[in-house]
Amino acid sequence: MQSYTIGQAARMLGVSPDTARRWADAGRVATHRDEGGKRLIEGKDLAAFSVELAQGGNGEEEASHTSVRNAFPGIVTAIKLGDVAAQVEIQAGPHRLVSLLTREAVEELGLEVGMTATARVKSTNVHVDRV
Repeated sequence: MQSYTIGQAARMLGVSPDTARRWADAGRVATHRDEGGKRLIEGKDLAAFSVELAQGGNGEEEASHTSVRNAFPGIVTAIKLGDVAAQVEIQAGPHRLVSLLTREAVEELGLEVGMTATARVKSTNVHVDRV
């Protein structure tokens, strides 16, 4: 499973690294240290925490959120696979994006809950790129 640094998690959550660090220090999101002593957050833990934040607000300063060229980098929070189609949910800061695509595309991209992905929006379509 992929792990994320405090800085990477902060970018995906749309907050400052200091805010993400305070949340980790307060035990709101679990961290562990790698061999070099760097604090990391497991992808599944970050995915669950990002959904929790989106549903209840972060209780701290509001960050401004922008989309550059309609790209929303975030973390995969849910995948529902059917026989032919699939539904992928991405939490990008305060934005929850849902894309319907083929099961084959999800498998080719190797998408899993907890990994980074970018939702690209054009008109009424959302395209998902693995990061």
